Amino acid sequence: MTRIKEKNMPSLTSITRRNMKSQNTKICIYGIFTFVLLWSSKLGANASREAKQWRHHGGSRQLLRETFYPSYGESMPNSFQYRKTSTIFNVLNFGAKGDGTSDDTKAFEAAWFAACKLEASTMVVPKGSVFLIKPISFSGPDCQPNIIFQLDGKIIAPKASGSWESGLLQWLEFTKLNGITIRGTGIVDGQGSGWWTKSGTKPTAIRFYGSSDVTVTGITIQNSPQTHLKFDNCQSVQVSDITVSSPGDSPNTDGIHLQNSQDVTIQSSKLACGDDCVSIQTGCSAVNIQNVDCGPGHGISIGSLGEDNTKACVSNITVLDTKIHDAMNGVRIKTWQGGSGSVQGVVFSNIQLSQVKTAIVIDQYYCDGSKCKNDTSAVAVSGISFENIRGTYTVNPVKFACSDSLPCTDITLDTIQLRPVQGSDHLSKPFCSNIYGELKTSTTPPIDCLMVGKPSRKQALNNYDSCQN
Repeated sequence: MTRIKEKNMPSLTSITRRNMKSQNTKICIYGIFTFVLLWSSKLGANASREAKQWRHHGGSRQLLRETFYPSYGESMPNSFQYRKTSTIFNVLNFGAKGDGTSDDTKAFEAAWFAACKLEASTMVVPKGSVFLIKPISFSGPDCQPNIIFQLDGKIIAPKASGSWESGLLQWLEFTKLNGITIRGTGIVDGQGSGWWTKSGTKPTAIRFYGSSDVTVTGITIQNSPQTHLKFDNCQSVQVSDITVSSPGDSPNTDGIHLQNSQDVTIQSSKLACGDDCVSIQTGCSAVNIQNVDCGPGHGISIGSLGEDNTKACVSNITVLDTKIHDAMNGVRIKTWQGGSGSVQGVVFSNIQLSQVKTAIVIDQYYCDGSKCKNDTSAVAVSGISFENIRGTYTVNPVKFACSDSLPCTDITLDTIQLRPVQGSDHLSKPFCSNIYGELKTSTTPPIDCLMVGKPSRKQALNNYDSCQN
């Protein structure tokens, strides 16, 4: 019989190839299926972990939104953003009422305790609420670095003195922290009017102690019982765009007080108070003040230094591009008799004065009491430059009262233009005593009492050397 070959009948080779291709396809599909199962399992594990995190913070996306975005209206973050922003701690979620009458101190303590444990965390005081806070310490050194205190609401102090411990020195204290920032548009109100007529110890509104890399920006501090903002034993401090506001007759309400602090910058701020707008005390160096509006107040002061026969060392202070108005003084250095140490390397430049009582002051006979004894020792004052100081005064343009035993040396006057306010009574002429230096330009009024050269005594060098030890 003749075998007939069918047309288009596949060969054994082609069948084998097709079977192999089919098998490869099945293997590929199986591999993809296995990968999808593993990937889905991983997603499920991640989802489970995120669910646990969500339950830890309230159990729902809505509560998370309320927890981390209570009043700002942001959209709900994705999982990556959530993990990134989980370092935000809003005081409202720790029991704070924010009604201005309930005591929210414990809620603030709890929020700080949580923020303190995580680096670069943020403690939020939200806008639209008023928080009554008793004296509190936000402290280290166990806190992680770079914590942000986001202040957009208002914090008020108790009015009743009975709410304060006897002899308390501060209200809001930040101590032993590395990288601490207070920022925002909020208000710190010390409600200090009840304190101003009382004698004795009064608390500072905000105090930083033993901290480094400190930033304060944007906030308003008002009506402090005493000093508004104090830095003690701090390094690398930045203050900018803040407002200090208290009446000109509120006693001892310095705007910013510096003590034993180095590398400090204060700029673009408005300081109105009842004492020195900026007070620079012993142990301060590398302080730069620029573009500050001061007034009312007592001006910008170095000192007082050397009280009770103490040693004081201040160096490298610069005050630039600043306005001082409606103040007791313009720029001032004040020291007590009997002290030791030195003030050196100071520049006051481009200062605009308006209706200040005394425009430029160096006073080595400073005394704020009725009984002050004469003493031969003093804090040495040298290397002080007054440049481009212009404006109006109501009593005295210049007062240089330097020690008989330790004269002021290397004092430079350059472009001093001071005029009395029209109609002022009891005007005085420039006063100089025991001061040596250089008059680089003519002045208004003429300051012809500055002595040229240096004093014959060398005692000043001993005091300068004592600050190098």
